[in-house]
Order: sequence, then structure tokens, then C-alpha cells
Amino acid sequence: MSHRNARLTVHGRRLLIDRVRSGRPVAHVAAEMGISRPTAHKWIRRWRSEGESGLVDRSSRPRTTPHRTTAATKARVCRLRQSRKLGPARLGPILGLPASTVHRILARHGLNRLAHLDRPTGQVIRRYERNRPGELIHVDVKKLGRIPDGGGHKVLGRQAGRATRNRAGFDYVHSAVDDHSRLAYSEVHPDEKAATCAAFLRRAAAFFTEHGIDRIERVLTDNAWPYRKSFSWRQALTDLDATGKLTRAYRPQTNGKVERFHRTLLDEWAYQRPYTSNTERTEALTDFLHTYNHHRCHTALDGQPPITRVNNPAGQYS
Repeated sequence: MSHRNARLTVHGRRLLIDRVRSGRPVAHVAAEMGISRPTAHKWIRRWRSEGESGLVDRSSRPRTTPHRTTAATKARVCRLRQSRKLGPARLGPILGLPASTVHRILARHGLNRLAHLDRPTGQVIRRYERNRPGELIHVDVKKLGRIPDGGGHKVLGRQAGRATRNRAGFDYVHSAVDDHSRLAYSEVHPDEKAATCAAFLRRAAAFFTEHGIDRIERVLTDNAWPYRKSFSWRQALTDLDATGKLTRAYRPQTNGKVERFHRTLLDEWAYQRPYTSNTERTEALTDFLHTYNHHRCHTALDGQPPITRVNNPAGQYS
């Protein structure tokens, strides 16, 4: 990779070769381009021996590394990380290695963050992403305490808010997230019954169609009763010509995209500011969804909003 002050880029090297081939002295061409004669001769030699490919930057990695950490040591570092869940500062003294070396090994094998591991087993969580919008939709429900009229404890304080908290009940936020584009749709309902879930799925499908996802192929849910035993849910899937799929029991990371969306939902909508009523919070959901889908940058999408991935499924951004 050429640095910002480099005299020669690949284009400049081709220009150097063209000028020398035209019969001009190498020393004169080097002086014009602001480089030394040895540098000019280096690129000419590479071009003569390798052709156009010789003008491309080479890796600065050394051909041999005598003091490189052995494969057996790397395997031991990974094994201890997965079994004991210790960080580089703790693993270094055990293995007789600098903490920085341990960290590089863990990062190279995707073990540098405990969030990347399944904590009970220590196995690396395999991340996946479907190839096109609509191929897989994640659906889940988030239970959320209602806000009494006049506000809860965030508005009135702990003592005043505690008196009304238990009588307010709960809302159920139903959400659907497209696996490929992360396009999201949510509704607030008073329950999570089978009929409610089925009606939500139909409206979610209409929302995705409106935003360019013509067909839902599969729907991934947890093992809640409405998704396993309900005739209404199965009929909704049939009407959409979609296939239902359940996560493994006690493995919420399988449905992780909608689980992570719910964390964002709580941080940037439900708990983003104090609300004086439940209605006010529910009405604010529409603005949040528009911001999330059309304006909020997403780290998994190269900093682009989800609607960009729907319009450009290949994921190539300008």
C-alpha cells in the first residue's frame, strides 16, 4: 500500500516505464519524477522480469520468521482461552508469553472477545448472514413495562413512581428483522397470543414488500407456544408461502439479529428519554423505526442504513 507522500503509485510506475521505453535516459526520467536512479532501475528490473504484475506493491511480510510462535503454542493459547475464559494478562504468565503476543493469537483466531464465545461451552459462535433480502426473517417479542399516565419513576422519582409501577402492566413489542439487510419492523401490542403474532407477521410482510422485499422465504422464531403449536401462526406462514424455523432451545444467539435489535430498541427508543405516558412512548416508535431503517448507520453494513442493503443486495456501497 503506497503511503500518502509516495512519489510513485502504480500509475506513476507505468509512466516511468513508458518514458524509459521511448528512449529517454533513466537518470533524466528519474529526476523529472522526483525519485532516485536506483529506485527507477528497481522498477524497470521488476517490469522486465515480471511484466505488469511487477509494478504492483508487494507484501512487506518477511519470507521467514525464525522466532514465530509455534502452532502447538497457539493451539494451547486457544484451548486455555476457551476452557478457562482468561484474558491475555492472565494467560501470558501461565504460558510464559507476553500479553501482547497472547492477544494477537486470540485476535487472529477470533477469540479476543468473550462475547464471541458461547460461555458454557467456550465454542466460537458462528456468525452468518443470508445472501439476499427476504431469505430469512427473525421474529421475536420483547416484554416492556407500561408507563402510567403522568409518567413513571424516571419522571416522578423512585418513591412516587413505585406506587403506580405494579398496576401499569406490560406491553409486548413484536419485531421482525431481515437477516440480510437488517431492515426492521416493530409493533406494540397488549399480549403475545397466537392471533396477535399471526396478524403481526402479515403486517410485517406487507411492510417488507412496501420497502422492496417481495417475498419472505423463511421465518426464524424462538420456541414460544404461538410459534410451535398455533394454527393461526402456521396459517399465516402458509398464506405467505414461507417456512417456519425454530431456534435451538436455550440458544438465543441463533436469533441474535432481532435480539440485538431489541437492545438498540430499548436504548434508542424505550429508555432514550423520559415519557409522560405509555401512548407517548408508543407513538415515538414510528420515528425511531424510520431513523433506524433510513438514516442510522449500521456497523454490519459498512456504516450504511438497512434500506441501502435492500436496494443493493450485493452489499457494494459507493
